[in-house]
Amino acid sequence: MLTKKRVSNSTVGSARSLSAPMLSRREFLKRAGLASAAGATFLGTGSGRWVAPAEAQTAQTVNPASGEVVRRTVCTHCSVGCAIDAVVKNGVWIRQEPVFDSPINLGSHCAKGASVREHGHGEHRLKYPMKLVDGKWKRISWQEALDEVSARLLKLREQFGPDSVYWVGSSKHSNEQAYLLRKFVSMWGTNNCDHQARICHSTTVAGVANTWGYGAMTNSYNDMQFSKAILFIGSNAAEAHPVSLLHVLHAKESGAKIIVVDPRFTRTAAKADYFVRIRSGSDIPLIYGVLRHIFANGWEDKKFIADRVYGMDEVLKEIEYWTPQRVEEVTGVPDDQVHMIAKVMAENRPSTVVWCMGQTQHTIGNAIVRAMCILQLALGNVGVSGGGTNIFRGHDNVQGATDVGPNPDSLPGYYGIAEGSWKHWCRVWGVDYEWMKARFASKELMERPGITVSRWIDGVMEDPAKMDQPTNLKAVVFWGHAPNSLSRGKEMVEAMKRLDTLVVIDPYPSATAAMAAMVRKDGVYLLPAATQFETEGSCTASNRSVQWREKVIEPLFESQPDHVIMYAFAKKFGFANELCKNIKVTKNARGWEEPDVEDILREINRGTWTIGYSGISPERIKRHMKYMHTFDVKTLRANGGPCDGEYFGLPWPCWGTPEMKHPGTPNLYDTSKPVMEGGGCFRANFGVERNGVSLLAAEGSYPKGADIKGGHPEFDDKLLKQLGWWDELTEAEKQAAEGKNWKTDLSGGIIRVVMKNHGCLPYGNARARAVVWNFPDPVPKHREPIYSPRPDLVEKYPTHEDKKFWRLPTLFKTLQQQVKEISKEYPIIMTSGRMVEYEGGGEETRSNPWLAELQQEMYVEVNPRDANNANVRHGEWVWVETPTGARIKVKARVTHRVPPGTVFLPFHFSGHWMGQDMLPFYPEGAHPIVRGEAVNTATTYGYDVVTMMQETKTTLCRLKKA
Repeated sequence: MLTKKRVSNSTVGSARSLSAPMLSRREFLKRAGLASAAGATFLGTGSGRWVAPAEAQTAQTVNPASGEVVRRTVCTHCSVGCAIDAVVKNGVWIRQEPVFDSPINLGSHCAKGASVREHGHGEHRLKYPMKLVDGKWKRISWQEALDEVSARLLKLREQFGPDSVYWVGSSKHSNEQAYLLRKFVSMWGTNNCDHQARICHSTTVAGVANTWGYGAMTNSYNDMQFSKAILFIGSNAAEAHPVSLLHVLHAKESGAKIIVVDPRFTRTAAKADYFVRIRSGSDIPLIYGVLRHIFANGWEDKKFIADRVYGMDEVLKEIEYWTPQRVEEVTGVPDDQVHMIAKVMAENRPSTVVWCMGQTQHTIGNAIVRAMCILQLALGNVGVSGGGTNIFRGHDNVQGATDVGPNPDSLPGYYGIAEGSWKHWCRVWGVDYEWMKARFASKELMERPGITVSRWIDGVMEDPAKMDQPTNLKAVVFWGHAPNSLSRGKEMVEAMKRLDTLVVIDPYPSATAAMAAMVRKDGVYLLPAATQFETEGSCTASNRSVQWREKVIEPLFESQPDHVIMYAFAKKFGFANELCKNIKVTKNARGWEEPDVEDILREINRGTWTIGYSGISPERIKRHMKYMHTFDVKTLRANGGPCDGEYFGLPWPCWGTPEMKHPGTPNLYDTSKPVMEGGGCFRANFGVERNGVSLLAAEGSYPKGADIKGGHPEFDDKLLKQLGWWDELTEAEKQAAEGKNWKTDLSGGIIRVVMKNHGCLPYGNARARAVVWNFPDPVPKHREPIYSPRPDLVEKYPTHEDKKFWRLPTLFKTLQQQVKEISKEYPIIMTSGRMVEYEGGGEETRSNPWLAELQQEMYVEVNPRDANNANVRHGEWVWVETPTGARIKVKARVTHRVPPGTVFLPFHFSGHWMGQDMLPFYPEGAHPIVRGEAVNTATTYGYDVVTMMQETKTTLCRLKKA
C-alpha cells in the first residue's frame, strides 16, 4: 500500500518562513540545494563549495520574534558525517536544513539525511517500558523495569557468574555512550560485549592494523578529490554512502578514472569508467592478478617498497602462482580486464582503493583486506594525498564505537585486555585494580576475549564443556543493535527461546521484540532509549574526524538517553560511584541522574593516548562545528579563523593533550609533513627485527623535520633517557612517565617532548608488514567459501582447519567438506547489500513515512536466465531457500544487474518470518511501516578465521515460485 505523507497548509507555510519575509538569492540557492540533495550540480568549481552563509548559526536565535533556534547536529545514518541544522521552536523540531558550511556534505543530503526530522516526532517509536506477559506486551513503569531487569540479571550473576550475561552495544551510541558502556560492562565483570563493527569491518580493523598500525580509513572522502584513479571493490558507495559520491564525482570531473569491481552492476558502477564483474569471494586472486601485471611491467614503487615495506618478496611468490588462467578460473575475470585495472591504477597515481562489506564479510575477510593493502604498498600509494585505503564504514559512529566502545578483546583505544591494559584504565578511572579484578570470575577470564556478537547464538546453545567459559549465556541485552543484521536467523529464535532474560534498549523495539514474542511468553523487556537528537555528544566519521552533536529536543515520550539508563542500572548493580568517579552527575529535566557528557569525553581524553583521542576536547570540536566555513573542502584544513591550521574534526590521531594543539591527522602515514602538522609514518608495533631483517623504516625515511632520520622503535622512559631527552620533561611529567611508555604516561609528557621538541612520532617509525606472521595465513591466500558453488575449487583451495577461538569451537573444513556437493541442490550464489532508502537493520528507517514510501517491498534481484529456469516473472513472489532449511518469500526483480548464478537481496528488512507477517508480535503502535523478510533469516554458518566476522556475502540458495 502506498504510504503518503500529508502536510497541512499551516506546516508548509511555517517551513517557508525563515528569518526574512523576502526570499534572498542566498536563501534561494540554499533551498535549491536542499531540494536537489546529493545529485545537484555545484555552482562554482573553484573551491567545490556551495554558495552558503558565511557564519554558522549554531545554537543562535534565527528569528527573535518567533523564538526559533538552530541546533547543529549530525545525521545518524551512515558514516559520512553530514551536518544538519535543526530548527526548533518551543521545544519542537519544526524543520531542518543541510549545513552548507560543512566541508563534508557541502549542503547536501541523501534521502535518509533529508528525513531525519521524522525521528523528532517518532510515531512508531518505543514510547515506554514494556514487558512480555503471557505472550502479550504490557506497559510498565521505569521503576518496575529497572527493578525487575536488575533483579533478574543480578540473580544470574550470582548463580552462573558475570559471563552468563551478554551485552550487545551499539554503533549508534555517541563516543561517550559507547565508552561508558565498555566501562560499565567491565565493572559488571565480563568481556562478553560487542557491537555492529564485528559484522561490518572487524576484518578491516584487524587486517589493516596488523599491516601498518591503525585499522582505519587512511585518508578521507574529501581527499579523494586529489585521486587520479579510484578502485571500488565490494563497495556500492552511491547507495551506501551517497553523499561521499560528491567528492568522488569531483575527482572524476578533474579527470580521475573510476573502476568498479563487483558481482553486481551497482549504481556506483553506473558512474564508473570501467566495470568488472567478479565471482563473490574471489577478490584475492583478482588482486594478485593485478599485482602480477604491476610487477611484470615494473610499475611498482621500488623505493617505497625498499624503504617502508617488510616481506614483499614472500608475497611475490604467491603472486607468481596466480597466472592469468588461474585468475580467470577462480574469478571469472579475463586477463585483459585484470591488466586494465593494473594499468589504470599504475599510470594514474596517486590512486586510491575503496572497500566495504563486499570484501569484509567472508571467512577470509582478514586476508582480502590485507591483499588490498599490499596492492597500495606496491604502488607506493600509502601516506600520500589522493592515495591510501579509503575504507567506508557503515553506521554513523561505528568508527568511534570501535575506537573507544564495547569490544570483547579490548579496552577503549585498542589497549587490549592484558594486565597492563587493565591497570592503565583503572588509573584513568580512579579505581583499584584489585577491586576491578574481583568483579570478574577469574583473572584468566578478565584477560580472555569475550564471545563475539556474531556468535552469541552459540554462546547460548553450545555444549558448555566445549566452551572457554564456565557457562552458557543466560541473558542477552540488545542495547541498540538489530538482530536481523546477524546471520543464521532461523537458529537465533531457538537461542532466544532458551534465554532466561532478553532485554532490548532502543528507540525502536527492533526485530528482537517480534522475534522473541513469536517464540516466548515472558522474560523479555523493552526499554525506550532516546535518539542521538535527544542528547548531546560526539561521533566519529569514517575519515576519523570527530563532530559534536547538540541536543536538538528533549527525549520524546518516556525515553531516556543511553548513558542515563547506564547510570540507573549501575546504581542497581552497586558500582555507580566507580562508574562516574571522575564524571559529574546532575539531574536532567525529568529528574533522572545524568552523567555529564563533556566530562565523559574528557575522561576519554585522559586515557586514550594510543589513537590520539587525547587531544580531542569538547571545546575544540565544538569550535570546529561553529567555524565550519573556515575549513578547505579538499584538504579539510582551516584557513585562518580560530581553528587556523587545524584539520576539520581533528581526525585522530590528534596527539597529546588538548593544550598541545595538535591539528589532527588528515592522511595517515604521510612523511611529507612534520608530525606537528599532521604528518606521520608506519607504526612500530610488531618488534624491531624478524628473522634477521629489520622491521624499522630504512635510513632516510622519516616524517619531515624529524630529528631521527630513519626507523626507530616506540618511545618509553628508557629510550628518552638514552637519547638525552628525559630532562626536557617537567618534574611532574617525569614522575608520571617513570616506568611508563607513551601509551600509559598519563601526563602526555613523553608525547609532548618527542613530537614538539624532536619532530618524531611516539609510536616509532617502522615498515608496513606485507607478511603478517601472527595470522593463520601470513601471506593472504585464497580459500573457497564454506558454502561454495565450485566443489572443484574447494579441492584446490580448501578453507582453514576447525579451531576454537573467541571462547567457542568453530567449524571450517569439517563443515565445508560436509556441504561440498550441496551446490547441486542449491546452485545459486546468494549475496546481500545496502540500498539508499534504508540503513542497517532498517527498523528505524522503515518506520519513517518519508522513506517507507520510497521502497515498500523486500525483493530479490534475479538474472533473467535464473528467473526463466524457476518459471518466475518480474514482480512475482518467489521463495528463496537455503541449506539451513529456511525459506523467505520476496518479490522477484528480474534484471541484468546480477549475472546468471547469483542473486542479490538487501539486508535492511525484517517483520516477516518465512512467509508470515510478524505484525501481531510487535508492541501496538511501535511496528515499522514497511515489513519484509530478513535475508539473514536464511544465511548460513561461516566466520572469518581471525575476527569471527560472519560470511554473508557468499552463500548458496535456490529459487522456487511462490
